[in-house]
Amino acid sequence: MHRVVVLALDEVYPFELGIPQRVFGTADGRYEVVTCTVDGGPVRTAADFAIVADSGPEALAAADTVVIPPYRSAPTSARLPVPVADALALIPATARIVSICTGAFTIAAAGLLDGRPATTHWNLAARFRELFPQVAVDANVLFVDDGDILTSAGAASGVDVCLHLVRKDHGSEVANRVARRCVVPPWREGGQAQYIEHPVPGLSAAGTSATQEWALGRLGEPLTLTDLAGHARMSLRTFARRFRDEVGLSPGRWLIQQRVARARELLESSDLPIEHIAGQVGFATAASLRQHLHAVIGVSPQAYRRTFQAASDR
Repeated sequence: MHRVVVLALDEVYPFELGIPQRVFGTADGRYEVVTCTVDGGPVRTAADFAIVADSGPEALAAADTVVIPPYRSAPTSARLPVPVADALALIPATARIVSICTGAFTIAAAGLLDGRPATTHWNLAARFRELFPQVAVDANVLFVDDGDILTSAGAASGVDVCLHLVRKDHGSEVANRVARRCVVPPWREGGQAQYIEHPVPGLSAAGTSATQEWALGRLGEPLTLTDLAGHARMSLRTFARRFRDEVGLSPGRWLIQQRVARARELLESSDLPIEHIAGQVGFATAASLRQHLHAVIGVSPQAYRRTFQAASDR
């Protein structure tokens, strides 16, 4: 059984601390989730209570995946306390390491992100760059998968990265089932940009959510910006501006992402020919689908199908 070890550091945020157990622990017994501390003793949380874990740092030595949730004092220093550094040194070289929010500061301070891409909470990205200029931080995404190290953005993005790992390990059918049980979307598009603070529109301003739903039901049609703006009863300029403010993407980019996401579902769950899938999700040709899928995940439709259909058979 795949062993996930969650390292609770002093002043840990309780919500994020519980995400790995909630997600991996809902995957039909495929994972064992263990929580540990650096010395086996209790730790304070960022709330008004402390926690006591059943395991000490020795649990890290037997981990297949290590998750480091955020803690309140993380963004203050580029150096790790000695007990934390000693605990991290116990992690096997074969283990995956996952950070949630400011947990990225911990693995960066350990030197594990040097020369790698990463993310953290958008509001702390400037501080992260200041402390760790050797890390290629991207504050616009919900998570970064760099193989054996994954970093995620603020708070609930921990759910996104954990679901991503379930999908990667066992396919979309299992991940979607876990998402339904947790009552969360199996995949969120748009990155952190949609959550960065913006001025709140006036009460009379109409949103674009109804048009988004309308478009999702018509992905196979050749939708244009004029079609979308017309449905929303806005001018092209107003619709494009309001859409970007709400979603963090242009309407055209968002449409491509939705089409790619739907194509991935069909590649995982059906044996439909690539050409058929391309037409069903609104790409003019199979070549167009291949181009867009490769741009998003770096593989061809055939390779993606082989990987995830094999995972769903496990």
